[in-house]
Amino acid sequence: MKKLLIAALCILISVFLLSACGSQEDPYVPTGNALGEEAVPPSATEQQDQSLTLTYYREESLNPLSCSDFTNRTIMPLLYQGLFAVNRDYEVEPILCKNYRISPDMKTYTFYVEAATFSDGSQLTAQDVAATLQAAKESDVYGGRFLHITEIALTEDGGVQLVLDTPYENLPILLDIPIIPAKDIGSTRPAGTGPYYLDESGDVARLRKRSDWWCTSDLVVTASSITLLEAESNIQIRDNFQFGGLNLVCADPGSDKFADFRCDFELWNCENGIFLYLACSADSEVFSKEGMRAALTHAIDRDHLTEEYYRSFAQSATLPASPNFPYYNQNLAAKYGYDSEKFTAAVNAAGAAGSEVILLVNSGDSLRVRVARAIGEMLTQCGLKVKMSELSGSDYTYAIQTRQFDLYLGQTVLSPNMDLSAFFHTYGALSFGGINDVTAYTLCLESLANYGNYYSLYKYVMENGLLCPVLVRSYGVYATRGVVTDLTPARDNVFCYSVGKNMEHALLRESE
Repeated sequence: MKKLLIAALCILISVFLLSACGSQEDPYVPTGNALGEEAVPPSATEQQDQSLTLTYYREESLNPLSCSDFTNRTIMPLLYQGLFAVNRDYEVEPILCKNYRISPDMKTYTFYVEAATFSDGSQLTAQDVAATLQAAKESDVYGGRFLHITEIALTEDGGVQLVLDTPYENLPILLDIPIIPAKDIGSTRPAGTGPYYLDESGDVARLRKRSDWWCTSDLVVTASSITLLEAESNIQIRDNFQFGGLNLVCADPGSDKFADFRCDFELWNCENGIFLYLACSADSEVFSKEGMRAALTHAIDRDHLTEEYYRSFAQSATLPASPNFPYYNQNLAAKYGYDSEKFTAAVNAAGAAGSEVILLVNSGDSLRVRVARAIGEMLTQCGLKVKMSELSGSDYTYAIQTRQFDLYLGQTVLSPNMDLSAFFHTYGALSFGGINDVTAYTLCLESLANYGNYYSLYKYVMENGLLCPVLVRSYGVYATRGVVTDLTPARDNVFCYSVGKNMEHALLRESE
């Protein structure tokens, strides 16, 4: 009888909570206030009493150079800092970098570090920075950012020098990589220079605020101690958030393992750089016909895909970049938007109506398969016959390398500077299907040297149908109402904050 009463009580609580919240789509407001009201900053007393509980996989690594799990990476901004930080608008701020120099040809950068200390009491050195960047260059998490960085070295005046094979106008945007001590490169629990340190000495792990933090900032997190609940699965994390005291989590609504939240919460969108796109094979008989590749962009109803399959935790992208990127030109993007009649006209003009095309997708990601099938239906409605090729593992790798497709649905992580070099270089890691293009690659390099050239790059890519962008994904940050205010999540940085520095003051001129 006692068990029956407990079960009935649990059901009543669940029904009450479910009735108290709206639909999953309604709460999303970019400002983080689900009611649309203006956030009220907490008083000094409230700040002192802030109670924050986070989660992490205790058995997994917390080394930012090797850990790719977004649950564990959620707490990393509180533990670690980079030479620079990049906010949600892709603006760069110096953090561990005190000053830096750029050579006149923009191919050599030299960075000098702040008098910062790690949580283990050791002093930050240029050697730590050089060792971290070298390890990052060889890592799966950050390796793609080092495509044009040929050398990492220490200078006689105590700096860290990065040499490039092409001019960069803004290399610092890539250097928000968390810096750890050289001695901890292989550690699963490296020390950091952030405002908190990890304490796993007790039964319950905690993040404890550092009294010796080397800098100051108006952090949205003010708790002196943050409890870390052990994570076991996405469902367990969701249940702990709804019933177990966990009050802030980062989740991936674009994952097969996503567990839907059914309670009252505040919600923020946190970009992750994951880019979904279509690309055609150079060997495709259908997409080699005049006008077909360039018109493909008009066949894709991107807004439908983001709303139907990604719960609006994605943004439609008609240019190959994040729409939040400062050089994403909305007027240019509008020229390549959804217009199925334009693609149907191109199919008819090319004499391709009724032609069969193979759409390849990696079946290891069931959500991506569903998106690919939806795209296949869009193309079918425009006059093509689409045959799905859903492969995984070595079969998928072989098919994409040997161009056994007319077009494929790909997914990659774009670097913060939106560099597309890997698509268009002859030996580029993403040049599947023979989309390598000398002119496009040259435009990529010109864009790195001068951001103003991104317009020309995007225009060339779209007019020649080299890529058909679909969307850029994001994570969701869920928090119990009122637990944090003014949260402004940036890419890979849920707790993004400023230390009050700027790039202009940090830049050393030739006479300095």
